[in-house]
Amino acid sequence: MTHFFFSLTLGLYGVATMVYLACLIRTSEKLTRWASRLLVSGCIAHILSTVHLASTEKHLPLTNMQESLSFFSLMVVVAFLIFERRYKVTTLGSFVTPVVLLMLSVASTLHGGARQLPPILQSNWFWIHALLAFISYAAFTIAFGVAVIYLIQRHFLKTKHFGALFQKLPPLETLDEISYRCFAIGFPLLTVAIISGAIWSEKAMGSYWVWDPKQTWSLITWFIYAALLHGRLTIGWRGKRAAILSIVGFIVLLITFFGMKHSVTW
Repeated sequence: MTHFFFSLTLGLYGVATMVYLACLIRTSEKLTRWASRLLVSGCIAHILSTVHLASTEKHLPLTNMQESLSFFSLMVVVAFLIFERRYKVTTLGSFVTPVVLLMLSVASTLHGGARQLPPILQSNWFWIHALLAFISYAAFTIAFGVAVIYLIQRHFLKTKHFGALFQKLPPLETLDEISYRCFAIGFPLLTVAIISGAIWSEKAMGSYWVWDPKQTWSLITWFIYAALLHGRLTIGWRGKRAAILSIVGFIVLLITFFGMKHSVTW
């Protein structure tokens, strides 16, 4: 059953991605509605897949790379749908859904399967840490998509190229507001995730901080977003500088997630 829902999710996300990309070429209210409906349908199938897997394994499916990638992509979709509904930014989906589809496609090639949960993961602190981290990651993924669009729009304004794509993308003010909301949500959650992770580390290994690559790169990620948020609130960092730093932060986040796998978790 889990495999059926997962395959259905992958198919719906694939079609939704194509429709969102089509929205960049052709402006149509009907096309916009179908893009959102397909993504919502995929999200429902994704939730059902995740719930079924969780009921089978008797815990949140976050204990290997396949499960983590799937859950990561689900959180991104949920976050995007919230922002799409709030700000009417359908074209943002043209930049977010390809990322989601890529993550889920990679997850489909990895080996998952049920396994005995290691004692180190049988801690409530681990689940708190992982859940908060993934929600913050989702917020930063949306911020990344917004930053890319911001730089594109800024280029159009700078070169005075007001073509069809310029008309379809959200205005800079809207992008700036969405970006701030993402940081305002993601950064506190990432902070609590790191703190709960340190507590989990102490309970499991007797030390709050062991300076393994996962913890080190998580701290680097935190400092980048802390600098970005601090700069924005104190000296008014906006525009190109904030967008570039947001992209850098997302790249470091991906290094943390993919490149520096924790030996216990994955």
